[in-house]
Amino acid sequence: MRLKNKLCIITGAAQGIGAAIAQLFSKEGAHVVVTDTNKDLGSALAKKLKCDFFELDVSCESGWEQLAKKYEHIDVLVNNAGITGIDTGRPQNPEKASYEDWQAVHHVNLDSVFFGCRYAIKAMRKKKRGSIVNMSSRSGLVGIPAAAAYASSKAGIRNHTKTVALYCAEQQLNIRCNSIHPGAILTPLWDAMLGENKEEAMKMCVKDTPMKRFGTPEEVAYTALFLASDESSYMTGAEVVVDGGILAGSTAAPGSDIDK
Repeated sequence: MRLKNKLCIITGAAQGIGAAIAQLFSKEGAHVVVTDTNKDLGSALAKKLKCDFFELDVSCESGWEQLAKKYEHIDVLVNNAGITGIDTGRPQNPEKASYEDWQAVHHVNLDSVFFGCRYAIKAMRKKKRGSIVNMSSRSGLVGIPAAAAYASSKAGIRNHTKTVALYCAEQQLNIRCNSIHPGAILTPLWDAMLGENKEEAMKMCVKDTPMKRFGTPEEVAYTALFLASDESSYMTGAEVVVDGGILAGSTAAPGSDIDK
């Protein structure tokens, strides 16, 4: 019961990583609030977990204002909602991406984190404590030619996390803010990228990953649990990479010349 009686709000929680976080937090004793634009999936998950559902467009400031009226005091916020833009079928590279698509990705991925952090600080200020967990990405640490806006937005999340952490410390608030940087995690977000020949595409996607597989939403959820709980009480402004070792560097297969 690592989150016993803590009120935890999770954005983009109807499926994928967000749903895994909601389920684990609930199991660990939290009062979970599932938020998403997908009312059907979100409501179904909330019913299963016996928790609240709040329909929220994270890119819209008025939505956050309504959330703030309903939940004035919270303990944990997980800014998880995000899009890649790739599912539009339009180019997302730095040469051919449209400005409209660039803005759309940043509105959902980055503006939402600004709104969420601002709301969380106000909601946590009374207790002078809390935890904000921002979902960045491996793509926030390296360039992604085919997803320029996505990479840019995730890099922005990484930096804003540190700014929020420093601001809260400066204000003498025990409000911690950390970011998670998942690599290839098998969620519905990958459907558009994997295409029809899913198995072959999956092998290609992880061929350079030392652990040679996709990660699971549950593996990211446990990282979020650690950052949300008091076990990480001396961590703020930190970034935790969950990527199967790909950012650690290159690896050689056993029996290759490097082993001789």
